[in-house]
Amino acid sequence: MSLSSDQPLSVEDPAYRRAVRKFFRRMMPLVVFMLVVNQMDRTNIGFIQSHLKTDLGIGAAAYGLGAGLFFVGYALFEVPSNVLMERFGARVWLTRIMISWGVVVALTAFTTDANMFYLLRFLLGIAEAGFFPGVMYYFTKWLPNAERGRATAIFLGGSATAYIVTGPVSGALLEMHGLGGIAGWKWMFLLEGGFSVLIGIIGGFLLVSRVKDAKWLSAEEKTALSAAVERDELARQSTTTVKTSRWKLATQPQVLLLCWLFFAMSMTGYAITFWLPSIVKNMGDLSDFQVGLLSAVPWIVAIIAMYSLAWFTDRTGVRRPWVAVGLVLGAVGTFLATTGSPWFALVAVCLAAAGFKCAASAFWPMAQHSLDFKVAAAGIALINSIGNLGGFVGPTVLGYFEEATGKTTGGLWGLSAVSVIAAVTVLLVRARDDAGTTSVTSPAVPPVVH
Repeated sequence: MSLSSDQPLSVEDPAYRRAVRKFFRRMMPLVVFMLVVNQMDRTNIGFIQSHLKTDLGIGAAAYGLGAGLFFVGYALFEVPSNVLMERFGARVWLTRIMISWGVVVALTAFTTDANMFYLLRFLLGIAEAGFFPGVMYYFTKWLPNAERGRATAIFLGGSATAYIVTGPVSGALLEMHGLGGIAGWKWMFLLEGGFSVLIGIIGGFLLVSRVKDAKWLSAEEKTALSAAVERDELARQSTTTVKTSRWKLATQPQVLLLCWLFFAMSMTGYAITFWLPSIVKNMGDLSDFQVGLLSAVPWIVAIIAMYSLAWFTDRTGVRRPWVAVGLVLGAVGTFLATTGSPWFALVAVCLAAAGFKCAASAFWPMAQHSLDFKVAAAGIALINSIGNLGGFVGPTVLGYFEEATGKTTGGLWGLSAVSVIAAVTVLLVRARDDAGTTSVTSPAVPPVVH
């Protein structure tokens, strides 16, 4: 149907409310579960660093480089993947992405040397590229702005959940070592990759790309929901008056400061993610399953802290200082992880993880409010693309430090320093706003923390 911009639409319309509830009940669990599997397949290599060294001779430097190469492939192919998503639709493209990354994860079980490890990690980044923003785009085709904030929050909850379940699941699969004459780390990749392929195939039958194709919506519900989505699209088109390239945006000091902030967060956050199991393993004679369970503890603490802060800042509207506080806490935790016993290091990592998760949760609303609305969408995309490359730099640097010195101490000190510098940068962003930089609240820009 066609809906003019002056046609009234009540979000209390019963047919509209029923349609929204059905979407949340039928589609949201599927995409959230896909994200949990996505995050698990991305970070599971953190639990096999020692196995790669023992079985394949892949040292700390090679491991760190391989862990980080994922983000290079991801950054290079994110935009092309988004374009193809728009062309083929969510059912085809999101499930294709999932099946592709599942195949690459399974193939990682056949790694024989460092070069093959590098290639497969790079290919995994290519395979995953576009999944997160693809789901964000999918929401715009199903939900008006009034509903997308809730959908985004639920979806991001899947990312947080993945950090908790990855350790126990991967640890349990590593306990299969020797079954059928196959190493435990190979079982982990084969089963987790195969599971991703299976879920991708199931998703191909369950995921519905467009409102009009949903057999579980009545004709009245389809009409009401389509009208709401179309009206929302018309509203966005009427307010979006400026199109600018990412290269132009990259010359704006405000955007560059925000890119640097997210780069610093990603750099340290992913370094901790990929090295946490090694820190836990140093605690003593622990099984792989016990390592997995203990590795979940910092993320449980971080998620509680993150959601508590989000609840508080949503009510006060004050976020900028909390970005700096989170970065400082992350820096302190990262530094303390180099001192004391391994058990003390785990406590310190809990502090670091909580700090960085809290900083990230407060960062995106701050970034949205610091950019002119007319360039907010493109600016957020640029910040996300450049910032995620920190996931390449952090693990790579940490790996080289461990290879050269036998310890990660120097690398963790460096990451602590980076976080402190980033905390100071937050104050610089605030100074620009106070000096008169345009600061407009940007609606409907999702907090991309992927």
